[in-house]
Amino acid sequence: MSQSTLNDDELFGEAASEMREDVEESLAEAWDELPDPDDVWETDADNVLGVLNGLRSALDVGDAEDHLRDAKKWFTMGQRADAFDDADDLEAELEDLEEVIEDISSAGEQVGELTSTIPGLRSTLEEAAGDDDEDEE
Repeated sequence: MSQSTLNDDELFGEAASEMREDVEESLAEAWDELPDPDDVWETDADNVLGVLNGLRSALDVGDAEDHLRDAKKWFTMGQRADAFDDADDLEAELEDLEEVIEDISSAGEQVGELTSTIPGLRSTLEEAAGDDDEDEE
């Protein structure tokens, strides 16, 4: 098919289809980057700090945020160009993915706080136990 046989509507339809595919592909890549549920749930650590460090590492979303950004960029462009016949499914998936990433990031921050708090707490408890031992003597 020569380029002269394509009219503007056909070209726009083709571009809209490609834009939707780009959004869907970026969404799929973002979902794939999310942590594996078993990595978040299971551990081989010997102590609480090891568990927390493992969990913090497991809660890394990798490049999911970058893929989400790409999906949102192409989605916004497509919406503003009125290129999508029905974009409700894409919009809902974008919102779902964004919420999941926010939840994972929030959990990671909480685990990070615990990771930095637990060693100090242990030291405090060891000192308190040492004080108790001295008082008993």
